[in-house]
Amino acid sequence: MSAGDADGGVADADADGGDGPVETVEHVSGTGVPIRGNDIDTDQIIPARFMKVVTFDGLGQFAFFDQRFDDDDEPKDHPMNEERFQEASVMAVNANFGCGSSREHAPQALQRWGIDALVGESFAEIFAGNCLALGIPTVTTDAEAVADLQEFIENNPDTAIDVDVAAETVRYGDREIDVAVDDAQRTALVDGEWDTTALMRSNAGVVDETAQALPYVDD
Repeated sequence: MSAGDADGGVADADADGGDGPVETVEHVSGTGVPIRGNDIDTDQIIPARFMKVVTFDGLGQFAFFDQRFDDDDEPKDHPMNEERFQEASVMAVNANFGCGSSREHAPQALQRWGIDALVGESFAEIFAGNCLALGIPTVTTDAEAVADLQEFIENNPDTAIDVDVAAETVRYGDREIDVAVDDAQRTALVDGEWDTTALMRSNAGVVDETAQALPYVDD
């Protein structure tokens, strides 16, 4: 994973001729940052004016920009502006997080800020799909459990939050809670099928063999 202390494994390449490893995401561990509020949409996560980019590099500084800065670019009170949360890689959110547009810039901005996993009451479907394409788990639990986790993070900003995708649990302090992971998401992350480009690259031999067998592909 790109930041934090994500504990993705490395799956063996396909036994039928894989040429390299693909990354799995079975477990993510890192300190947390609480973002409270229901129906936080993608325009709040990354305002549209910051989407005029050729690549996603540098989007992290603009994550939640209008919630974090005033019209004079002076910092507001916001967890992502607090020094104690600067190394966080697990974001604890509430209901319907990531609703609104389908812009993939939203999870791209969060990942580049440092987020490797999100724990929340619920996520917008397209947002969760865009997170999966980046290898970011979006695990869910009930409102009371999320509130407890957010309070724990507030009081223990240096304590790791362990998100076990395979076991569908989140551990923090002396607590362990059950969470839900969409079956397709869990399979893709744990089996290393979330990064389709890397998956094809790791099976380059099989891809080439298949292409050569197609009657409409020239040598």
